[in-house]
Amino acid sequence: MNPVLALDDLSVPLRVLRLLAVDFPDLTAPNVDVSPVYPRVLRLSLHETTCDSFAAFESWRRALGIEPATVDFHIQSDGRTAVLEGRGAYGGAEVELAAYAASVADDTASAGAEGAR
Repeated sequence: MNPVLALDDLSVPLRVLRLLAVDFPDLTAPNVDVSPVYPRVLRLSLHETTCDSFAAFESWRRALGIEPATVDFHIQSDGRTAVLEGRGAYGGAEVELAAYAASVADDTASAGAEGAR
């Protein structure tokens, strides 16, 4: 088990979060996770019921300098959720970027898309 950490032990990802807020204020606001279990990691995730989160992922991927070839795409939750994941370093922290969207194979996503037409 990890020893008890002080808030200062999370300073690297917290500083990077502050830097991202200043450098990219117009990007879609992600869910943010900083954990004492991984004190040098900043996790950013985007959750949408449409593929809008994938467009936001792409903007964040470019901003963070994550190479397209390193991005992983997979389907989870019995085919209901499409996932993009990428990792990179930014400002001294490891940044994990993820986006989740309803899979086009999911009937509810298809019905929602049909209703929008």
